[in-house]
Amino acid sequence: MPKEQGRKVVARNRKARHDYTIEDTFEAGLALMGTEVKSLRMGRASLVDGFATERDGELWLEGVHIPEYVQGTWTNHSARRRRKLLLHRHELDKLIAKSREAGHTIVPLELYFKDGRAKVEIGLAKGKRQYDKRQALRERQDQREAQRAMSHRTHR
Repeated sequence: MPKEQGRKVVARNRKARHDYTIEDTFEAGLALMGTEVKSLRMGRASLVDGFATERDGELWLEGVHIPEYVQGTWTNHSARRRRKLLLHRHELDKLIAKSREAGHTIVPLELYFKDGRAKVEIGLAKGKRQYDKRQALRERQDQREAQRAMSHRTHR
């Protein structure tokens, strides 16, 4: 029985959902060093510049910033090192094949602990154009205004 139960979110990449259309999501494990886990348990990480690349048939997470552990010694990790993503082979093959298509990339969406193990939710993404971003923003704003008008009407 694991010591921790449930899901504890460490970091979210909200910018990714704004900049990309997420077509599919996967949950992957992370190969981490001990000081990285301790730093994550303190709730410190940034996924903003993160992306995944394929190397020798494996996926590697790059650009994710996990700051050095404060009480760490010479065994501390480098903050932006490349980290291996742990996925099933069929998931890896599917992701690698799709990411090779033009305009597709793999971005981290969320970093969290699930039952005591560090996991990252990665998304197969396609870049949005500027007008798509503006249109999505306009739709959200219209929906918010309609919701506000409906709630204002029910309160009277």
